[in-house]
Amino acid sequence: MRPVRSSVLCRLLPAPFSLALRSLVLLLLCITPHCQAVQAENVTVLEGGTAQISCRLQNYDGSIVVIQNPRRQTLFFNGTRALKDDRFQMVLFTPRLVRITLTNVSVFDEGGYFCQLYTDATHHQVATLSVLVPPETPTVDAKEEAVEGGEVELTCMSPRSKPAATLRWIRNGREIPGVVSQQDNGKTFSVSSTIRIPVERKDNGAALSCEAFHPALGTQRRIRHYRLDVYFAPTVRIVPPSGILREGDSLTLTCSVTGNPLPRNIQWSKINDTLPERAEISGPTLQISRLSQSHNGTYLCQAQNNYGRAADHYTLLVYDNVSVTTTVRPTCTSTQPITSHPATPTLLTPNFILDPKDPGAVVETHSAVPYAVIGGVLALLVFTVICVLIVTIWCSVRQKGSYLTHEASGLDEHGEVQEAFLNGNDASQGKKEYLL
Repeated sequence: MRPVRSSVLCRLLPAPFSLALRSLVLLLLCITPHCQAVQAENVTVLEGGTAQISCRLQNYDGSIVVIQNPRRQTLFFNGTRALKDDRFQMVLFTPRLVRITLTNVSVFDEGGYFCQLYTDATHHQVATLSVLVPPETPTVDAKEEAVEGGEVELTCMSPRSKPAATLRWIRNGREIPGVVSQQDNGKTFSVSSTIRIPVERKDNGAALSCEAFHPALGTQRRIRHYRLDVYFAPTVRIVPPSGILREGDSLTLTCSVTGNPLPRNIQWSKINDTLPERAEISGPTLQISRLSQSHNGTYLCQAQNNYGRAADHYTLLVYDNVSVTTTVRPTCTSTQPITSHPATPTLLTPNFILDPKDPGAVVETHSAVPYAVIGGVLALLVFTVICVLIVTIWCSVRQKGSYLTHEASGLDEHGEVQEAFLNGNDASQGKKEYLL
């Protein structure tokens, strides 16, 4: 009588039988001397790794053991290689355990491997080999250039994984939702995630990252970092010198330029005129030595890139050297050395200061008085003198005229008295007649 296959008997048991009852029946059947059983274990391995396929035997009596691949090609026949594929190796063959290894596993090796035991009845079990394909570090592509004031579209892609990888965008520790698409490539999957974000000048150099998660990686993740490259028009600012510029000084102007891309050609010019002969240009720097008032004017710095142009100007005003300094050397009547005391301030008259180049010299300072004020004072003095002279002359002429008038009046009166005396008349009467 041929033994009954355990797998067939299990299928013949009524459905209401509990799992425990079915297991008990199989155990009783396998106690018999003619019972043969084969057990196989499912295997999961990463692509490129090594898989171990094991077949466990019970009550092995030396019957034929055959191992076949998913395409039902015989790999081993009782421990002897049947298929010429060096990736398969028989590493163990005992009455209780048969084990083979498969190196450099690929997704095409995935499937069910048959462990068959040939006796009067054939016993077999299938060991399922599953291959995981972890994703590589994803790639990030920009559909177009990021220009200030617009939007940029970024796509993160994982071209190959099994099962499909999960992608996530991160910026400043926060997730940015993306539009996910997935494509089945047969054995593997390609996944992409696309985002659109507005960009400004301040976003230039901002850091983003695309992270790929997969069961084969466990808690790890594959990360692709991406830095935004935002293009914008240049800005120009001239850094002016400090202080007042006088004749003979030197001028240095620096043109500070920003922009993306950074302008390489910086142009210096003078509005309505040409640059002075002593002007020297070195990149963003303009230098003019020995300034004079002929250098006065407005100087312009310009820069340009593919996204715009910018300029800045500086108005130069050179002052005349009008302040005069007189150095007076003090005469020392004492032979004792002169010592300075930083803690004690030196008292000087308001018109004298110490020369910083020569501590032993006293410099007389003259403040520049406006010529208009001096001219006004002089004009006032001249006018006053002229007025005094006019008044003096007028008074002198008036006094002389008064003297002549009084002298003539005296002669007339003396003649009248003499005539009255000669005529024997009273002087008073003659006068009265004269008056009548």
